[in-house]
Amino acid sequence: MLKRVSHIVLFIGMLTFLGTSPTKSQTTDKTLARLSVYKGDTIAWIELKPVYIYKPLIFKSKKKQNSYNRLVRNVKKTLPIAKEIKQIIIHTSMHLDSLPNEKERKKYIRQVEKKLKKEYTPRMKKLTFSQGKLLIKLVDRECEQTSYQLVKSFMGSFKAGFYQTFASLFGASLKKEYDPENEEDDAITERVIVLVENGQI
Repeated sequence: MLKRVSHIVLFIGMLTFLGTSPTKSQTTDKTLARLSVYKGDTIAWIELKPVYIYKPLIFKSKKKQNSYNRLVRNVKKTLPIAKEIKQIIIHTSMHLDSLPNEKERKKYIRQVEKKLKKEYTPRMKKLTFSQGKLLIKLVDRECEQTSYQLVKSFMGSFKAGFYQTFASLFGASLKKEYDPENEEDDAITERVIVLVENGQI
């Protein structure tokens, strides 16, 4: 009887998570069903995501609440871009390490810069000023380097200084660091990021 029940549970589990496989990695957000054998019975089980609980925010005004809601929207829009930039940095660094000389590296950097401008300029133009400033901080969060440091390491001090000067004309700074432990605004941003990444908001 126990074996029959366990087979029914297993069958329901397989139907519930149809299309998943315990031996294949998932590239989507689908929940992965795993199988375990316990005392001769095969049991389907899943590992649930952690749920993060924060103390409820108390807004002193409608303006403060609207500001928080805007931050949530901005994080959802800019965080994926920051994560893309991180992957580009990793890929570019690995490829540069494989090139034989400085001439080839500079040539590759020019190609990457041209490609990035073509792909990202239209997307950057759609960002608001506050989203652009947030993206600068999120790049520092994801890459553990400021945007200024990244530009300097890949394109040199001159271009880093040029882009920094250009950004400063609009009241922004590529040297802006992300510091959720000491900056209240960044601490709120980190809270939003954690909840967004976990699908809780």
